[in-house]
Amino acid sequence: MRIQWFGQSAFLLVSDSGLRVITDPYDPIIGYGDIAEAADAVTVSHEHRDHNYVKGVKGNPVVMKGAGTHKTNGIEFRGIATAHDQNHGKERGNNTVFCFAVDGIRICHLGDLGHTLDKAEVGAIGRVDLLLAPVGGFYTIDHSEATEITAALAPRIVIPMHYRTEKSGQNLAPVDDFLTGKKNIIRTREPWFEITPDVLQRTVQIVVLPHTK
Repeated sequence: MRIQWFGQSAFLLVSDSGLRVITDPYDPIIGYGDIAEAADAVTVSHEHRDHNYVKGVKGNPVVMKGAGTHKTNGIEFRGIATAHDQNHGKERGNNTVFCFAVDGIRICHLGDLGHTLDKAEVGAIGRVDLLLAPVGGFYTIDHSEATEITAALAPRIVIPMHYRTEKSGQNLAPVDDFLTGKKNIIRTREPWFEITPDVLQRTVQIVVLPHTK
């Protein structure tokens, strides 16, 4: 499986067979460039324009929203109900954490999670190989909460998202706040990062991808 970060919380994941999944596509008005790629499936964690711009995705993707089980193209997407804030969604609404597997790699995309996870939520998420976690704070969990959630879920690889870059998110903290004091950090210059079973056998890694839009 290969993964590419467009920016914000939008990723493109491509299976070995060519199946394409895009997570939380954004409206380019936020600062990142247009998503020109096509997808077979799209996940939307919540209805804010920096996460739900499905009309910008090419092809005819099946769109997954909300809690529950969704199936398409041989992949089961499990949506887990959470909140966009620490007040049960009363401030910024609800959020859906999506868990699914591509090429046997178990992925968890936290969306705009606004709180730490309780035991029931950790149990519902289950085993995680690849965690896609917001770390910028302000609208979502911050770097310390992301660190706590990472410890609770114990993924093999963490890719941070939803933080300040030169293109977007000026109210957000930079990724370095999350990286401080941590080991096994990989900063890749390549647009794609390939994840194989061999990669998952290595020491737990934090992979910082360049945004490609």
